[in-house]
Amino acid sequence: MNQQTRTLAKQARFYRRIHKFVAVPLCLFMLLLGVTGLLLTWKSELKFSPPTQKSSNKTTLISLSQIEQNAIHYIDSLQLDNTINRIDYRPSKGIAKIRFEEHFTELQIDCYSGKILSAKQRTSDLIEMIHDGSIIDFLFKSKSENAKLLYSSLASLGLILLAISGFMLWLKPKQIKYLKRH
Repeated sequence: MNQQTRTLAKQARFYRRIHKFVAVPLCLFMLLLGVTGLLLTWKSELKFSPPTQKSSNKTTLISLSQIEQNAIHYIDSLQLDNTINRIDYRPSKGIAKIRFEEHFTELQIDCYSGKILSAKQRTSDLIEMIHDGSIIDFLFKSKSENAKLLYSSLASLGLILLAISGFMLWLKPKQIKYLKRH
């Protein structure tokens, strides 16, 4: 084996060690990213988010504060935390979607009558939080996004290193075969 072939073989072993060193500890994170990414891609087809209901009448819209009060009253009756995260107000559809801070319930309220049209869990939000790592901050009630940033950064850097080392693991044997033939 000539010196150039030995050098390429040594580089291939180096990349194999890097690939193994990064792949083994990050295997669980990459599996989670892959599975949750796939679920998010198919969330509409798998119906992870409640379908948007339609309002039946087109009279006068009730106030946003009335919609908020109706949502809080309904959630209180379920004995859940009533802290609202956001209200997605869609007057053209006659619907307001209310999401809560401490749980994954989504209420859909008729903007004309104030009636609760739907009360379902938003599974897609939970999957998204697992996917981006913010589930850790959510579970520990952290207002920062430090766990999310660490999780996403480690997973992203790991995937970049695995892509580079995987490419080199593919390339180096080809270079060695080429050198042996010439």
